[in-house]
Amino acid sequence: MTKQWWQSSVVYQVYPRSYQDSNGDGVGDLPGITQRLPYIKKLGADVVWLNPIYKSPDKDNGYDISDYRSIQPVYGTMDDFDKMLAKAHKLNLKLLMDLVVSHTSDQHEWFKQSRQSKDNPYADYYIWRDPVDGHEPNNWGSYFSGSAWTYEPKRGQYYLHLFAPGQPDLKWENPKVREEVYSLMRFWLDKGIDGFRMDVINLISKPAGLPDAPQPKGAPYGNVEPLVSDGPRLNEFLHEMNDKVLSHYDIMTVGEMPGSTPEDAIKYTGLKANELNMVFQFQHVTLSPNPDKRLGKWNDQPVKLTDLKQALSRWQTELDGKGWNSLYWNNHDQPRAVSRFATDEPKYRVLAAKMLGTTLHMMQGTPYVYEGEELGETNVHYQKLTDYEDIESINAYHQFVDTDKSVDGPTMLKYLENISRDNARTPMHWDDSENAGFTTGTPWFALNPNYQEINAKSQVDDQDSIFNYYRQLISLRHDSDLIVLGTYEELDPDDDQVFAYRRHYNGQTLLVISNFTDQTITRDYQQTQANKLLIGNYQDDQGTEIRPYETKVYQFNN
Repeated sequence: MTKQWWQSSVVYQVYPRSYQDSNGDGVGDLPGITQRLPYIKKLGADVVWLNPIYKSPDKDNGYDISDYRSIQPVYGTMDDFDKMLAKAHKLNLKLLMDLVVSHTSDQHEWFKQSRQSKDNPYADYYIWRDPVDGHEPNNWGSYFSGSAWTYEPKRGQYYLHLFAPGQPDLKWENPKVREEVYSLMRFWLDKGIDGFRMDVINLISKPAGLPDAPQPKGAPYGNVEPLVSDGPRLNEFLHEMNDKVLSHYDIMTVGEMPGSTPEDAIKYTGLKANELNMVFQFQHVTLSPNPDKRLGKWNDQPVKLTDLKQALSRWQTELDGKGWNSLYWNNHDQPRAVSRFATDEPKYRVLAAKMLGTTLHMMQGTPYVYEGEELGETNVHYQKLTDYEDIESINAYHQFVDTDKSVDGPTMLKYLENISRDNARTPMHWDDSENAGFTTGTPWFALNPNYQEINAKSQVDDQDSIFNYYRQLISLRHDSDLIVLGTYEELDPDDDQVFAYRRHYNGQTLLVISNFTDQTITRDYQQTQANKLLIGNYQDDQGTEIRPYETKVYQFNN
């Protein structure tokens, strides 16, 4: 198999609003990112993925775009963008942009026109339906709570929005819409960007007739995901996008695909599919849903290790030789990895963060590091609703506590503390000075108070830090076809304390052992017969004894 550049790359994700403020207005910006690119280069990453920086009313932190060809003024100008891209390329860093084309903002010119009447040039750019018996055309619920339909008096119709009312869904069945999307993609690719992360791209093809969705007992709306994920024309649309745009550039593409299975992913990312390079799947980050189906993902229970192993191993095994995995623990939509999957107790946090990094980076696929993950940043543990900023979290609280009364306030706050997207969106920890070196002004969002202990300045020159451990992980991947291309063999799937697996390639074997507990335990995988220990998070190796949150990677030359 010929290795593609994106297969041995590591991607570093930047949430622009929270990364670095350069002008003291409290909001991260493009010149701030440009200033910090050498830091990303030092880490060893190859690609920088930016969350949306386009013009937006910011109902959903930039995922509601009003102009795809303009920069959000608070982030800077197009000239700032061009300088950032040039600096990235000078450092041999590639740039991945966020492509949000399942929906636009309701402030986009297309929608402003579309909502006026049924017979204007943009009337058919969005999904409109007549009322049924004076109410919404079906029972679909929005991902952000409430109905997925909003009534527009000027047209006398409802429009569909799978997310907020300010995010109307585009009608991809209209060929004019698709051509508009391809045109804006070319605009950015011709500027020299190196690819796209495609937001909820598997939701663009809606089922014929828009039937009612399955509705959990007692829930006010139907659960729309099984119906809208991987719709009937998705393959056709992605193939057309590749044919008309993607195949004409040397780029990487990753599609965010909630609800997709490995079988789905092979259709879209198969090595001969001519669609996308890889997908973001959600199986491992949706493992602890609430037993009360009305509450969906909102819960405060830890993920069971056996479930986590089964989810990750399934994707490793089923995509091997057929497609390509994206590897991630967290991002702007997920809580902090060390808090979610291990522990953020000060005693074990550093060990746990290194252990999680090792477990993921030794798998087959392209790893994604979310800003602050390389420092072991943690959840914030907010105590009250007024601490939150995220539309999804606030809407969920009001729906489940105030409207449906399906859960009490203190319990819902515990759920938010565990899983809210705001955990990942606090400003980056650069140093221990006021506002963590993020801004000289008032930060747009409160910092995690632990920035004085956890920050880049204290780690960059510390050889035992999480930052430098991540550098080692990335360096190992760059130098090893065994890590990049090796096949995957799961070990002891029923072990609820240790995640162990092997990788095989060209007569070499890699053995990865990770202890997900605070106990010292014994496991014998013939590690004492290994040719060498490649990396581990303790200073010495005790062989078959595995200490709290210990991780170690051995190489065998067969």
